[in-house]
Amino acid sequence: MTTSAKTLPLVKDPERLEKRLKEIPPEPGVYLMRDSVDRILYIGKSKKLRSRVRSYFRESQKLSDRIMMMVRQVVEIEFIVTDTEAEALALEANLVKQHQPYFNVLLKDDKKYPYVLVTWSEEYPRIFITRNRRLGKEKDKYYGPFVDTGLLRTTLRVAKRLFPLRQRPQPLHKDRPCLNYDLGRCPGVCQKLVTPEEYHKTIQKIAMVFQGRTEELIQVLTANMQQAAQSMNFEAAARIRDQIAGIRSLSADQKVSLPNDTISRDAIALAADEHHACIQLFQIRAGRLVGRLGFFADAQSGTPGAILQRVLEDHYQTADSVEIPTDILVQHELPEAEMLAEYLSQKKGRKVTIVAPQRQAKAELIEMVERNAHYELERTQRFADRNNQALQDLADILDLPDLPHRIEGYDISHIQGSNAVGSQVVFVDGEPAKQHYRHYKIKNPAVTAGHSDDFASLAEVIRRRFRKYAEDPQLLRVGNSDWPDLVMIDGGKGQLSAVVAVLQEMNLIEDLRVVSLAKQREEIFLPGESQPLPTEAEQPGVQLLRRLRDEAHRFAVSFHRQQRSEKLRRSRLDDIPGLGFNRQKQLLAHFRSIDYIREASPQQLAKAPGIGSRLAQEIYDYFHPA
Repeated sequence: MTTSAKTLPLVKDPERLEKRLKEIPPEPGVYLMRDSVDRILYIGKSKKLRSRVRSYFRESQKLSDRIMMMVRQVVEIEFIVTDTEAEALALEANLVKQHQPYFNVLLKDDKKYPYVLVTWSEEYPRIFITRNRRLGKEKDKYYGPFVDTGLLRTTLRVAKRLFPLRQRPQPLHKDRPCLNYDLGRCPGVCQKLVTPEEYHKTIQKIAMVFQGRTEELIQVLTANMQQAAQSMNFEAAARIRDQIAGIRSLSADQKVSLPNDTISRDAIALAADEHHACIQLFQIRAGRLVGRLGFFADAQSGTPGAILQRVLEDHYQTADSVEIPTDILVQHELPEAEMLAEYLSQKKGRKVTIVAPQRQAKAELIEMVERNAHYELERTQRFADRNNQALQDLADILDLPDLPHRIEGYDISHIQGSNAVGSQVVFVDGEPAKQHYRHYKIKNPAVTAGHSDDFASLAEVIRRRFRKYAEDPQLLRVGNSDWPDLVMIDGGKGQLSAVVAVLQEMNLIEDLRVVSLAKQREEIFLPGESQPLPTEAEQPGVQLLRRLRDEAHRFAVSFHRQQRSEKLRRSRLDDIPGLGFNRQKQLLAHFRSIDYIREASPQQLAKAPGIGSRLAQEIYDYFHPA
């Protein structure tokens, strides 16, 4: 077989396709589809590998546009046979997590819904709300995403009031706890007055709330309260009593009418249009709604049942066994419900059933979840309509051939030239894409304290941003996700002219659309035009540019403040002979602040990493001159 034949898509080589399909056994396992450059396009699982893989290539099979696009690129199919269907599901989850194939992406990384993060990897874990679910340390645990942000914040606030937790990211004092310890709000984490084991037990109790295990937590606390009372420790018993009352207050109004209040179940449903699928998952524990989670998916990624199945697989993959209910209600039949149920049963250690109810109370619960999903879809549609209106208006203002997909904004921040920095922020489809944000430290030697030059600083940032395209004109720009459809400069004609000049020098001005937005009157300037465009400050397209400009300004100012703060912290240490940059970092990491370093004795200074007795004496003498 020739090399070209090996790189030919299987749909264009029926003979090789049929031969490959016959090699796949009718057993449970995982299949991997690869393209001509050996990149994994998709990873799937099935209880009968041959039937599932063959279904992609049947003419009678109705595939979504997205899956059809994937099938046209498949050059090779690999498979891994497993003993059971549950093993196949677990293996697929691990492989998808490892390789993250493009066509496996279903859930959208939407920042609308927050998570609760517990940093179990730390000696004294932190617990806080975040909207960025990133692949952090393996032991850290995310709970969510929670739809009711207000209730989530209330829950965390109540938890911090009821249980003694660390209140500060950094200690206020180096040798004693702060007032929070005396008030009983903190167990003295900064001075290690509580052991990590005891502190973990406290965090585990709070985590039970976000796992939907409030009734179980109340039972544990009730037993602790009774034990404390029997031991005549009435103060501890009263404190636990208050904790129980506070936890009960969180779910006082969350009653869901079900015929059997002892049953714990999850109910999941979706509402979809042509583009978006909004999924809601209700967590019912002992007849109470303890959690309402929300997800977004591409509506074209599969059938409603397939979308629900993928959401459940992703959700339960990271869940502890105690978080998995024995009863899962679904709006649509899942394509591989038996496989998922077997996997969850093995993980929980008890039988888990998955059903699509058709009548009575269970069906009414699914209808309630579906109504909530419809409300979220309507909100999403309204937001998308406003965004599209703004993009369309901006395209009309600037006479763009298409709606701008990627817009970049640039700004400069400094104080009279000191600590000058630049910012690059990116909006994709009218929304901030923070993963593409960039900072720039201005390197121009002419920009110093007392001598600022925004024009030169902007020119430097733009040159550094687009330098690779000037050095290699063959780089693909059309269709390149890194190439902006529009660049906005914060400023007026002067700033715009400086940027245009450097782009002309780089021979990129013909390929890049650049505008500037002046602050005072919110006026848009085009290159070579002395007058601004005839726009109104409140029209949608201008408002979009204003949001971009404000975000670029915020991002630049925050980085400038960070740089200025670091310089102020290190400026005094720079004058100490023998104390280089790395030792400064070690010293500051050990003592946390210049004030602590100044107060330390030579013996205490010598205990810092990299600081010997001789250097410690020099540091002490510097802060305590004779």
